[in-house]
Amino acid sequence: MKNSKPVIIGVTGGSGSGKTTVSEEIFNRLAGESMVMLPQDAYYNDQSDMDMEARKAVNYDHPDAFDTALLIKQLKQLIGGETIERPTYNYAEYNRSPETITIAPADIIIVEGILLFNNPELRDLLDIKIYVDTDDDIRFIRRMQRDVNERGRTIESVVNQYLATAKPMYHQFIEPTKRYADIILPEGGANKVGINMIEAQLRVILNAD
Repeated sequence: MKNSKPVIIGVTGGSGSGKTTVSEEIFNRLAGESMVMLPQDAYYNDQSDMDMEARKAVNYDHPDAFDTALLIKQLKQLIGGETIERPTYNYAEYNRSPETITIAPADIIIVEGILLFNNPELRDLLDIKIYVDTDDDIRFIRRMQRDVNERGRTIESVVNQYLATAKPMYHQFIEPTKRYADIILPEGGANKVGINMIEAQLRVILNAD
């Protein structure tokens, strides 16, 4: 890449929209390029001072659930050419893990998460903003499958959390940020035409003088 500043791509959408699939598709298509990925989920707050019941009661679909200041700080460090120690999150413990992942600077930085466009300072760091737009029913089914199969949750707990927090938070905090998107991508990873266009644009940027 001839540009000195990395290209920052933000991929957002509701839980289960397919934003992680889209991010991974872009990442895989540009294999061989200098790229890193930052999941916003890694930046959930450290809740070591809370007992398990209090952790479970947290609204994880609200902006306050994230350590956005740390995400902004580390993203700025990567932009500035510094290596970071990215946090990790343990879903079984509802808490940040003690382990970190070393992330070196790269030409392309993909940031993906449900609330990337909500914070103006974070939003302004994103060069390309992609909103993955998927029907509510599809998102709920995907969330159910993920949380039961990968995170050990019960069906009842997933339904209760979706109705109590995930659905209302989506309509309050996530869907309204669609207006900030440069690209609205319906159907997520299944939208091959849209992803082809994103890939082509990134290759133009990477090969720019």
